[in-house]
Amino acid sequence: MYLYLVRHGEAKREEEDPLRSLSDKGISDVSRIASHLQYLYLPVLRIFHSPKVRAKQTAEILCEYLRPVNGVTVADGLAPLDSPEVWATRIRDMKEDFMIVGHLPHLVRLASVLLCGTSVTDIIAFRTAGIVCLKRDDAGAWSLEWALAPEIVPGDGGKGYSCDSL
Repeated sequence: MYLYLVRHGEAKREEEDPLRSLSDKGISDVSRIASHLQYLYLPVLRIFHSPKVRAKQTAEILCEYLRPVNGVTVADGLAPLDSPEVWATRIRDMKEDFMIVGHLPHLVRLASVLLCGTSVTDIIAFRTAGIVCLKRDDAGAWSLEWALAPEIVPGDGGKGYSCDSL
């Protein structure tokens, strides 16, 4: 089973937008990542996101490109300071590949619980609009498969990427 953890795109400052919706850069970064992921043919069946606007917008952009069979679902337990144990427990019974769009420090703590068994280790540095892929084996052990940040994805989402463009 694969679990994709995504940090929301860059949000506007609170003074500019109290709800902290995605900035233009945030929308662009998430769109670039989503376009690239589309060409990887990830078998994501559902995208869960926190109730915060920036996470919802990020999930909706990802949904446009990935078209998960079960769509996008707002979920509790994904706020920045929520306990990672809530989702670590939920994930134990899940068998299908899915994505979580959330926030720091929750995503770091969740990844740490899954990979190390404790939430006190900052094992992964999540980039804004970045994605981390974790894999669970048949024995229930988790491993880091790959990570992707918007800065390393070509502007066209990767479809025009070649060694000549380096």
